[in-house]
Amino acid sequence: MADLIDTESTTAAPDFDGWSCPLPLRDQPRIVLGHGGGGVLSAELVKHVFAPAYGGPVLAGMADAATVTLGGARLAFSTDSFVVRPLFFPGGSIGDLAVNGTVNDLAMSGARAAYLSCGFILEEGVRTSVVARVAQAVGDAARAAGVEIATGDTKVVEAGHGDGIYLNTAGIGLIPDGVDIRPQRARPGDVVIVSGDIGVHGVAVMSVREGLEFGVDIRSDCAPLGGLVQAMLDVTPDLHVLRDPTRGGLAAALNEIASAAGVGVVIQERGIPVPAPVANACAILGLDPLYVANEGKLVAFVPRESAEPVLAAMRAHPLGAGAAVVGECVDEHHGMVVARTGLGGTRVVDLPIGEQLPRIC
Repeated sequence: MADLIDTESTTAAPDFDGWSCPLPLRDQPRIVLGHGGGGVLSAELVKHVFAPAYGGPVLAGMADAATVTLGGARLAFSTDSFVVRPLFFPGGSIGDLAVNGTVNDLAMSGARAAYLSCGFILEEGVRTSVVARVAQAVGDAARAAGVEIATGDTKVVEAGHGDGIYLNTAGIGLIPDGVDIRPQRARPGDVVIVSGDIGVHGVAVMSVREGLEFGVDIRSDCAPLGGLVQAMLDVTPDLHVLRDPTRGGLAAALNEIASAAGVGVVIQERGIPVPAPVANACAILGLDPLYVANEGKLVAFVPRESAEPVLAAMRAHPLGAGAAVVGECVDEHHGMVVARTGLGGTRVVDLPIGEQLPRIC
């Protein structure tokens, strides 16, 4: 507070440049936390800064993983960075997130993940034992996911210029023949399925941040989804869209798909699986579970004729036991997501503007 308030004069002009708001104005001359939240500000940053600078048709697909052809093989290629605080939380750590987050991005294109890179950005002064613990978590998660850490890098920044440990991972995987999964393939009539309870990861991280306690044990759902996706592909290779609803939660994922495909999405609020501890925590904090991050769940757009057998295959897999149909794709209100409430009304589920939960991945 000393940086913002003149303690010798209560009438001094406030330092507006030092303020931080979770829902910032969209006309921002500087980067704010909301630019990393997976919502409107993130999309605008990509659209107006990165996409024009990089160009290229591959990037234009804007999927969780890029699809590239090399030597006649179709590969999925993805990269991600992880800055979660705290480094360890109920059900996982930054190491688990780094591996599973990238493995899952590859799986969302139907690829079988094969190799990962892992870069450590360490803050001067962090305990070597903590670095070793995170590295072990990375190795354990990679083995559990069936991938190999093939290369890596280490950098150290001065004390006060980091937050202990940041991780960057990139991964490649092979896409099977006949599989074409991307956001642009959503079609009216598609059934929308989620693989289980939403909002668990975000609330698990919050439960140990800043001393927050919700009176129940909530553990992150962080997990590799490649096996679940393979079970779905075994039913039909014609899955239209898969997305893991991480930053921005289910709401952001559905909006991104609706916008990419130029279709509308209707979801049934009562059909969305939200566990009671997550709902209660969100009620206390004034959050909407639809916008809370997940790290071990997926949302699928499936042709209606395949929806029942795909749902059955998901429920037969440990990571899809709680799978549920939550809505459908429609040829109305293109690019928009609408929720039908339990009271019979409707509401627009828009992209988040800022970031509800800083540093959850």
